Amino acid sequence: MIVVTGATGALNGATVEHLLARLPADRVGVSVRDVAKARHFADRGVRVRQGSYEDPAALRASFEGADQVLLVSGNDPAADMVGLHRNAIDAAVAAGVRRILYTSQQGAAHGGPYPPAAIHAATEEILAASGVAWTSLRYGFFAHSFAPLLGPWQESGVIAAPKDGPVPWTAPDDLSEATAVVLSGDRSFDGAITLIADEALTLEDFAGIASALSDRTIERVVVDDEQWVADQVADGVPEPAARFTLTMFRATREGYFAQQDPLLAELLDREPRSVADRLAEQIGL
Repeated sequence: MIVVTGATGALNGATVEHLLARLPADRVGVSVRDVAKARHFADRGVRVRQGSYEDPAALRASFEGADQVLLVSGNDPAADMVGLHRNAIDAAVAAGVRRILYTSQQGAAHGGPYPPAAIHAATEEILAASGVAWTSLRYGFFAHSFAPLLGPWQESGVIAAPKDGPVPWTAPDDLSEATAVVLSGDRSFDGAITLIADEALTLEDFAGIASALSDRTIERVVVDDEQWVADQVADGVPEPAARFTLTMFRATREGYFAQQDPLLAELLDREPRSVADRLAEQIGL
């Protein structure tokens, strides 16, 4: 059996859907905080059990009988995410799971400017020390996340943002589909693997794509870091949120997300969705 955590969320919920397209429902289980929100899975024969990273005993029970468990990474900035991830890993080990998979992120490393990278790196270290086979799925940045970074470019004709570097913006459903392929396939992946779109793009690249799609010139303007934060705050963004986003810009220009890897396309057996596709949706083409 494959048990998926966080299955009432968009990402892992889509992974469950892709699993159900490949496997009988009785081979799939979900571990969720609120079982009522997973009724649509239970009605189709999926095993639904309550589980929470804050409750190791319930989590262990929700993993019972699983050969593989997919752990979704948490994103609560106020929580001890490494500690909660440890709870989940320990519960999986105690339940006798043979392989643990974890939704990490490209660029997982200690010492960088982007705080989540250290959380993912620490979690991968716990996985490596667990004594159980493990796979860390280092996802690319979700493609829908770029929209707030671009600002109101459709109205202004300008993409004004701090200096940046290349990022392989990746469609979440491509990631969910590839994850289902990894979980349900015969090929084993040990350690960290990188699942990213084919192209790593800068905001200058975005401006070029947007210009071609909108049939007008979209200009890329580099804004000083502190000025950008001030502009964001003036627009109503809380300063801590603006400064968090700034850490991402800093990580991109330091090359943390510049790596390229063909594995996602190999797993999908097709080209991943492109930034041009996503921008066209945003424009309404």
